[in-house]
Amino acid sequence: MLSFLGKQTRLCNGVSRREWLRLGGLGAFALSVDQLSKLQAAESSTIPSLHSFGKAKRCIVLFMLGGPPQLETWDPKPEAPKEIRGEFGSIATATPGYHVGELMPQTAKLTDKIAVLRAMSTNDNAHSSSGYWMLTGRPHSPKGQENALPGAPNNWPSLPAIVRHLKGDRTSLPGAVRLPEEIWNTGHIVWPGQDAGWLGDHADPWLITCDPNKADFRVPDIGLPVEISPERFSRRNALRDLMNDHFRAVESAPVKRWSNWQAKAMDLLRTKETQAAFAIEQEPSNVRDRYGRNRFGQSVLLARRLVEKGVSLVQVNWTRWEDDENITPAWDTHANNAERLKKALMPPMDQAYSALLEDLDQRGMLEDTLVVWMGEFGRSPKINARGGRDHWGHCFSVALSGGGIRGGVIHGQSDRQAGYPLDGRVEPQDLTATVYHCLGISPEATIKDPFGRPLAISTGKPISAIL
Repeated sequence: MLSFLGKQTRLCNGVSRREWLRLGGLGAFALSVDQLSKLQAAESSTIPSLHSFGKAKRCIVLFMLGGPPQLETWDPKPEAPKEIRGEFGSIATATPGYHVGELMPQTAKLTDKIAVLRAMSTNDNAHSSSGYWMLTGRPHSPKGQENALPGAPNNWPSLPAIVRHLKGDRTSLPGAVRLPEEIWNTGHIVWPGQDAGWLGDHADPWLITCDPNKADFRVPDIGLPVEISPERFSRRNALRDLMNDHFRAVESAPVKRWSNWQAKAMDLLRTKETQAAFAIEQEPSNVRDRYGRNRFGQSVLLARRLVEKGVSLVQVNWTRWEDDENITPAWDTHANNAERLKKALMPPMDQAYSALLEDLDQRGMLEDTLVVWMGEFGRSPKINARGGRDHWGHCFSVALSGGGIRGGVIHGQSDRQAGYPLDGRVEPQDLTATVYHCLGISPEATIKDPFGRPLAISTGKPISAIL
């Protein structure tokens, strides 16, 4: 399912935005793409001169829900006791002197294109609040709050939302997209920090709930239902134009807002380029195989297709798979850490991540496409009694590639147990500042809050060591 509008707020007449966007309501108030662009240009934001920094035209964020373990991925400690280092060894990489976990053989060949941050820290061991900080660059208040809900005071716009707000929608597709679903805790408790927050629904990164690996995959809501013929659609479009003429004098913000959404919906239904972006079945079989025939692998491939078509930022969430248990959902390996990593997690991750980097490189896109590999935190150095690793926000790893990032750079150092930073500690605001910088957006760019106050999009500094 394609979510145009984020939260299910309702119009003054009691009709939800989702209902309003159904084809029966598309006739009234819709604006043209040209009108929409003019409205976006009038948004209250200030962007300092971009000068020559920022090589990335687009960004793909791979978010590993649950917290991938630093010891089995980017920061192995082969000299540590077994209860720390775990069951797996380390392997040499394309970066001289640098080793990664042995379950990353394909990624190991590509580290000359990757910069690794080994001392990322939130000091927050709760999925929701640490995740909020990683997704927005702003710490959650309070820290350590599990099952935190969206809303004030923790409603700072997400990274994708700010990118969409500042860069706009360059095609009929939105400027930022999330897939294949939103991030949530057990009980489907949705994390804060995934939408536009107080910035407004116009900047919400669109949520596509889907499984691109299914044989009958298609994204609903971007094609005409079978009961709506092209001729009927044309009549409705003509009615929309008539209503636009009638309400031309209406200048209220709510009318403009609904009009924007409807214009985007109409564009999606009319534009063949949009339909083609989601036609993942057009990819050669060997390409689809290379990414992995699973929901994550095909979602990563779909992300590549979307940025090719003009989407500025796509966030691919590794969420729960159908057979995940509540004690070990996604990367949250509280039990059976080694088994989960070896069978369910590392092989498809290593395959899809390495495929994306190779694919972008072969297409000549890696130089101007930033790829960010991240989670909300890491895992505890010591393996627990259930053979798992627990939450650990004190020190973990993040990897960046392409788009102005220096490959083969290892920034930061953890202690002998990968538990605490020794050098090069960075916090999430520095990560978001780096992403903005690579995208040609100054971290000092301002956006206006609901009270009209200009606020810098980031309080961090770009990590110069990896640029």
